[in-house]
Amino acid sequence: MRHIRLGLILVFTMYCNAQLVSQTKVALRQSLNIHQKSGILYYLNAAKWNDLFPNRQGRNPKNLNKHVPDFYSFKAFIIAAGAFPDFISGDQLTQKRELAAFLANIAQETSGGWADAPGGYFKWGLYFVNERQDSLKNNYADNSKKNYLPVAGKYYFGRGPKQLSWNYNYGQFSEAWFGSKDSLLQHPEWLAEDPVLSFASAIWFWMTPQFPKPSCHDIMTGHWKPTDNDLQKGRVPGFGATVNVINGGVECGTGTDLEKTTYRYRYYQYFCNYFQVAPGENISCSNQKPFGQ
Repeated sequence: MRHIRLGLILVFTMYCNAQLVSQTKVALRQSLNIHQKSGILYYLNAAKWNDLFPNRQGRNPKNLNKHVPDFYSFKAFIIAAGAFPDFISGDQLTQKRELAAFLANIAQETSGGWADAPGGYFKWGLYFVNERQDSLKNNYADNSKKNYLPVAGKYYFGRGPKQLSWNYNYGQFSEAWFGSKDSLLQHPEWLAEDPVLSFASAIWFWMTPQFPKPSCHDIMTGHWKPTDNDLQKGRVPGFGATVNVINGGVECGTGTDLEKTTYRYRYYQYFCNYFQVAPGENISCSNQKPFGQ
């Protein structure tokens, strides 16, 4: 009888835990609060956003008379941030550095700039919504991720400010936002159609650790403490570690800075100058081995 009671208790506990997980998964979208005052508003407003991103999707002068929607609007950014109350938190120095780091990475991910671009390279962030690819598209489908299997015929290439890529990232964000992995596994194109969802995907990636990687948020706020292995592989707190999280396998650990990675660093310094904050140490990841090594 005692074993039966213990079994019933175990089943009940597992049910409650499952319900709790389920509630957590759907809470992200439901937690949107347009009246919540984000820390971002201490440093940015719509006018400053227009100054920083004058050529963003829908705002470039060549599109103004073509009824192209302002996809990367400041309003969409602020609404999405309302679902992540810890985003841009802490003391003023920490807030400014995190905001500068976040903007630097999304600006470079979506940049349409070039060396002699009108207004300068740094005025061309948030230009692209969909990843630029050659005629033969990479569908970014990894069938080894059994929990987030790709759907036949769907493409999980980069979309949105972070250029969220791969089926397992779409599936995980979909679970967090919709409470169902299938929503975005079946409809990855939604990230290029819904501005708030698109910004939310970037902030979610920024805030969410994925072992063995810490979150970019924890790196920039000082919550990430490198392990001995991290230190041996050169992985230390600073902006460079966020680049390692985002694209370390391609851009980090080579001993030299790739051109596009140099633009990330320069973007970070650009935004730090804008917010009048020192960038801190360890901006580069050239001597950091990618996470997982």
